[in-house]
Amino acid sequence: MRPMIAPKEILKKYWGFSQFRPQQEEIISSVLKQNDVITLLPTGGGKSICFQIPALAKEGICLVISPLIALMKDQIENLERKGIKAISIPSGTKQNDLITLFDNIKFGGYKFLYISPERLQSYFIRQKIKELNINLIAIDEAHCISEWGHDFRPSYRGIKEIRSIKPTVNFIALTATANKKIIEDISKNLDLRVPEIFKQSFLRKNLAYQVFKIEDKLQRVLQIFKKTRKPAIVYVNSRKKTVQIAAFLNANNLKSTFYHGGLSSQEKNNAFENWMKETTPIMVATNAFGMGIDKENVGVVIHLDLPSSIENYVQETGRAGRNKEKSFAVLLFNENDILLFEDTLKKSLLTIKEIKEIHKKLYQYFRISLGELSTDSFNFNSLEFSKKYNFSMFKVDATIKILSNNGILEINNQYDKKSTIQFIIPSQRILSYPESNKSIKKFTNSILRTYTGLFEEEVKIDEFLIAKKNGITKKQVVSNLDYLQKEGIIQYKGEKSNVELLFLLPREDDYTINKYSKEIQLIIDQKKKKSNDLIRFVKNDKMCRSMQVLHYFDDFETQKCGVCDICISENRKPNKNLSAQIIRLLEIKEQLSSSEIKEYIAANEVDILIHLRLLLAENKIQINYQNKYQLNL
Repeated sequence: MRPMIAPKEILKKYWGFSQFRPQQEEIISSVLKQNDVITLLPTGGGKSICFQIPALAKEGICLVISPLIALMKDQIENLERKGIKAISIPSGTKQNDLITLFDNIKFGGYKFLYISPERLQSYFIRQKIKELNINLIAIDEAHCISEWGHDFRPSYRGIKEIRSIKPTVNFIALTATANKKIIEDISKNLDLRVPEIFKQSFLRKNLAYQVFKIEDKLQRVLQIFKKTRKPAIVYVNSRKKTVQIAAFLNANNLKSTFYHGGLSSQEKNNAFENWMKETTPIMVATNAFGMGIDKENVGVVIHLDLPSSIENYVQETGRAGRNKEKSFAVLLFNENDILLFEDTLKKSLLTIKEIKEIHKKLYQYFRISLGELSTDSFNFNSLEFSKKYNFSMFKVDATIKILSNNGILEINNQYDKKSTIQFIIPSQRILSYPESNKSIKKFTNSILRTYTGLFEEEVKIDEFLIAKKNGITKKQVVSNLDYLQKEGIIQYKGEKSNVELLFLLPREDDYTINKYSKEIQLIIDQKKKKSNDLIRFVKNDKMCRSMQVLHYFDDFETQKCGVCDICISENRKPNKNLSAQIIRLLEIKEQLSSSEIKEYIAANEVDILIHLRLLLAENKIQINYQNKYQLNL
């Protein structure tokens, strides 16, 4: 048996650091003493190192239980870049393939095996794990084990079964967001043995939470970026918006890129690298952008749409100011955002009866009989399914997630893999293509005029654009491309806009849902509560933002932060000379909008608007046809 490697040596060798972050060394030391450990570190606190370094220090493999395929993939890629062997069990892997895979793990020098809690329910997989030399069991996103957690996963409750297989191996449970109740649940439901608990405060003295109710959000974003030139993240709630907002910022000479779950790996990597190198210092993204981010000098995180919960908000804003310098978390909203948020919640909140109906129709849709357990994976298009049975697509997607979280089925996302084509015959042969098929020749020429590089490599195409240019339907475009492929002219790979479903339980309809109905109802109730908590936070303009966040996580801090929008508003002294300043400014500049006035006068925007209304009422100024203020001569 080789001697244990010192944690600091491993830190230096693989991460290039000579010192640990606060509490990391103590956590690692406790894990290496074979203690069960609960680690609560805020986003950016370096949780992964707390299990990765102890696992590397000892012989054997670390079993990492993680809820998200994307999260596993991200951590595996990060480890492999450091020359550390890590692996996961791909979705839908058949038993014979699993035997080969576990042999590779056993004899291939792997240090980390990533697995979902649902996969862990398989008796066969548990038996194969029994054969491995496991040196540590790490449970990532451990708050999922509690019904009070923001992402409750009942399948996490089955993790403790590993105790009977590996009774001498210690556990480390990690999370970024948990209150006292959730920590108690983690300990109880994992059967932890007198766990050592390491908890960092959520207090971020250098981070100013600022929430503004405002109509023209884009104008405010431009104002923010005129004042700060630090790297930034702008969060929005749709893929389409990432593209639109990035284009708007670029049009205003603010170098931006965008990121969402539908991009290819190459596109994601390019966007990420350009942001990290600050070629494009502003990243506009959905919440798909978050895993593996460790950029210390992010100066501002802006939410242009409401996040789904306070937990998500804290995780996302926690990506700012990791270098301990002053940074800003800005949330912009208006009344329409609140109404849209509440409407979306209402549309997606389910009843047990609705879940039963959607669940039953899923089996019918794929022609699975009562009592049958299908071992096949199925391509699933949520829109087609919803239309066929007249379901709300919101509710279908929410049901799929609930069924997945409860270990009833498994989802493998294949969203937005763009179609590609490549011409595999010389261009001269295209020119001599028979005139007898004029429609296909015209169609082919149209593609050649639209895209370049088609003879050299696979090129991404948009079937809708081609259809529009040729005055035909998308279905006809696909049919023509299939024909050209059969003729040996092109290689065509059609887009994948579906998910892949694997049913984990035999079809038992209502009986299946009845077994999980208590947990499912808790999930529904918790989602509603967390949404209401978020709205209360946004609307509460009486209590320091930092104190609100801390109180939410049972940290009853009584000292105000002094830098949030509420503290600044309370500390602001009334400016009696503001009206006189506005008059003097308009004498020089003649006409200005309220946002332009704000650029010249160092005062709160609300105060400026109040004084503008007073001056209008006193007939000292007027609004001209350009919607700008000028003196009333």
